[in-house]
This record gives sequence, structure tokens and C-alpha cells, in this order.
Amino acid sequence: MASTPVQPQFIASTGNRSLSNALLIENPESDQIVVPDRKSWKNLFAYMGPGFLVSIAYIDPGNFETDLQSGAQYKYELLWIILVASCAALIIQSLAANLGVVTGKHLAEHCRIEYPKVPNFILWVLAEIAVVACDIPEVIGTAFALNMLFNIPVWCGVLLTGLSTLVLLALQQYGVRKLEFFIAFLVLTIAACFFVELGYAKPNSSEVLRGLFVPQLKGNGATGLAISLLGAMVMPHNLFLHSALVLSRKIPRSVRGIKEACRFYMIESGFALMVAFLINVSVICVSGAVCSSSNLNLDDQESCKDLDLNKASFLLRNVLGKWSSKLFAIALLASGQSSTITGTYAGQYVMQGFLDLRLQPWIRNFLTRCLAIIPSLIVAIIGGSSGAGKLIIIASMILSFELPFALIPLLKFTSCKTKMGAYVNSTMITAITWIIGSLLMAINIYYLASSFIKLLLHSHLKLVAAVFAGIIGFSGMIVYVCGIGYLVFRKNKKATHLLALATAENGELTNDVGGASMDCLPREDIVSMQLPQRRVTVDVD
Repeated sequence: MASTPVQPQFIASTGNRSLSNALLIENPESDQIVVPDRKSWKNLFAYMGPGFLVSIAYIDPGNFETDLQSGAQYKYELLWIILVASCAALIIQSLAANLGVVTGKHLAEHCRIEYPKVPNFILWVLAEIAVVACDIPEVIGTAFALNMLFNIPVWCGVLLTGLSTLVLLALQQYGVRKLEFFIAFLVLTIAACFFVELGYAKPNSSEVLRGLFVPQLKGNGATGLAISLLGAMVMPHNLFLHSALVLSRKIPRSVRGIKEACRFYMIESGFALMVAFLINVSVICVSGAVCSSSNLNLDDQESCKDLDLNKASFLLRNVLGKWSSKLFAIALLASGQSSTITGTYAGQYVMQGFLDLRLQPWIRNFLTRCLAIIPSLIVAIIGGSSGAGKLIIIASMILSFELPFALIPLLKFTSCKTKMGAYVNSTMITAITWIIGSLLMAINIYYLASSFIKLLLHSHLKLVAAVFAGIIGFSGMIVYVCGIGYLVFRKNKKATHLLALATAENGELTNDVGGASMDCLPREDIVSMQLPQRRVTVDVD
């Protein structure tokens, strides 16, 4: 029986029951997928996409930079950070997906609904800073790639990244999925090279296992690099991104349908993050094994002492010979540009969610890229390749420090029954996620305090200047801790309008306001941010 559509959709639907038995119903104009309302593992293919798009951020230039330095400086000692961060990322990203699936709103929209204007504005500013901090490694990685390919100076390559981004966005008109698959193929090419290089590097398996499962942090430098690894793995903008990307699927709005969506999104995210985990471990192992080898020539030994993306191609020389630099540069270019897509989407969702404001993708990306280019250009001109590499580490640390301001709202919302209904986090998941969040915040605060005290003690400032700097610095730390405390202890006051309430008879979901049907996904605003629309389509009776 045909039903009256709630609102225009990008997906043509009918009342014909036979359509629900098809594996996928895809609109060629919008590339959107309808998940059939039936119990089948084949439905997993309909959910493939958001997790892999999110996982691109786990193998971006920022990750390569921190992995290379970790292996070169501490061999395999920080591998456990990658393992812990990957496990934490799987749980956290699954919560972000669940929030979008169950409520029909993404994380930034929940923040706008829940928090007063001033806290909401501050959270928006912090989210925008996170997007810019994520974009800085992409800018520098692209500049390094252009330097290796065409011998373009790094500072000049930084300027050209703005043009490359606009070209990439223009290419989206030919189909964003085709473009993403092509870029992912190039990124995985360098991953395959590192996997093969493992055979040549022959890392000691017992040392690798010890690094994976025996936590250790030797010195303040290791702590700082560990924070960079965490920031490069679990990024705050990814939480906003994942909770919004899942809204592009039209899923069955039933108890079983939503449970299936949450389960399949977790499986998809787990597979994508496992691939990213193996890539990061391989990069660290290759870097650690090669740089600790006694057979290195003097030039390579010097490169290992201050290893960055612009010097790392020698690690693949055993596999690729003289082509190592060129192929590494192509993969690095692909890594930076593919991450640009996720950064653009995340920035759009953040602005639309917090401010209920949307910009054209090219304007949005141009503004973000300009903010990332300015510090990158200054550092590249003053500090050269080495300074630009250090800026990537700093950007990753900023992401780690900002993570609580996206993570805490996510944990609070998904643990709140008035927002998630029957799909609220279990007691065990709540405990695990809060332990993870607490550890991340404790490491950040410890590093901030210890590093600042060390800086004051070893500075050559006069007593009055040191006291003044100490007052300002510790005041900033107090504000940071108070901001975290506000988010932790503030009780949620707003109920979700699309609260999942199941009726006893048929398990269909209803709206808590007026009992209207929840069958109104995918969200048109989310869909149009991802895909260029050549033609508007509407529901068909």
C-alpha cells in the first residue's frame, strides 16, 4: 500500500513490497543507497562507506609523520600507543555512528540543541580549530610531495596546496565515490610498499610484540610523541564526521533495523580501522628497523636523527630502488588530498550543526585551507623542511588536547536515555569509554603541566618574568580543566525529538513528539553536502 511521503527524498521509493527484497536500491543521480528491510548479512554491503571514509584520517600525512619519528627515535617502544588508540577509536567511532543512526542528528547538532549559546559557540570555535589543525599536516604533506616530485620549494608547495584543493573539489562533479576509490588505491599503494619492506627490514618479532603489549614512556619526549600519536589517531573532527556520514543511508526505522545498522557500522568501522592499524604499525616497524640498522650510510643516519616526510623515501629503497622517492611522493600526495575530502565534509557538518549555517564546499574549504596555509607558510620559510615537519607534530598534539571537547559530549549523549532511548550505552560500554576518556585527559594535563614547569625551570627569564609567565600559563591550564569539568558534570537537559521508542506489537519507531513516523532519512542536507546534485528527485507513490 502506498504511503504519503513525509518529505521529498533523494531516493525514489514505492510501496511495492518486491523492492524491499532487492539487495540495494540505488539512485544513479544521487548515489544513495536504501537498505532493504530484511534480516540478512548481505545488508552489510549497503553500510560500507562511512567507516572507510573516516579511516582515511588514520593514514594521513600527520600519521605518517608521527609514525616515522616514533620508529626512528624510540624504535618499537610506542607501538602500544597505536594498539590502544586503535581499540579506543573503534569504540568511540562506533558511538558516533550510533548517535547519528538512532537520533537522526549528528554530534554538532546535538551540541547546539543541548548547550547554551556561549558554551556552544566555544565548542564550535574549538571544533573549527581542530579542523584547521587536521588540515595543516595535509598542507605540509602535499608540499613535501610536490618537492619530491618536481623539486618545488616547500614554502612554494604550501601555497600551491590551495589550488590543488580547489581542483580536487572540481573533480567531485564527476562522482565523489569514484574519486575516493582512486585516491584510496593510491594511498594503499604505499601501504603495500611498507608491508613488502617489512620483509627486507626484518624487525625483531619479540621486540615488536613487547612494544605492542608492554606500555612504556621513557622521558618527556616520549610522552609528547605519544600524545601526538594519540592526536593523529583519535581526531575530534572524526567524531562529528562519522555521526553525520551515517545519515546518508536510508535504513529501516524499526527496532531490528536500527540494531542491525549499529552492528554493521561497527563491523565496517572495525575492518577499516584494522587496515589503518596495520599500516601504522608497518610504518613504525620499518622506520624503527631501518634506522636502528648498523648498515646505514652516513646520509641515512643523519636523516634518521631528524626524520620527516621529506626525508623518508630512503626507507623504501630496498623495495623500489631509485623510484622510491617518486612513488612515496605520489602516495603522500594522495594521502593529503584524500584527507582533504574528510576535512571538507567535517568542516561543513561542524558549521551546519553548531551554527545552522552552510557554505558552498569550495568556499568552506578555501577558508579552512587559508587558515592552515598561513602558519605552514611561516614555518616553512623560517624553519624549512625540518620546521614544517615539527609543525605536523604540534598540530597532532593540538588535536589530542582538543579531543575531550568532542569526546565528552559524545559520551554524555550516548549514555543518556532521554536521547538514545533503548539504544543507550550499556553499563560496561559506559565504564570503558569513560576510562578511555579519563586516561586521555590525564595524559594531556600531565604533559601540559610537566612541560610548562620544565620550560620555566630551564628558561633564562628573570624572576618577575618567570612568575608572570607562570601565572598566565597555569591560569590557562585551570581554564582548560574547568572547561572539561563543565562538560563532564553538566546534566543533559534536552530530550531528542527523534527518540527511539518501540511499540510492543510491531516494534516500529515513533517520534516522541506527536507520534510521527521517523521514516525521514536520509537527511537531504547531509546528502547534498557529499554529492553534487544534477537533478532533484522526489518520492514516488
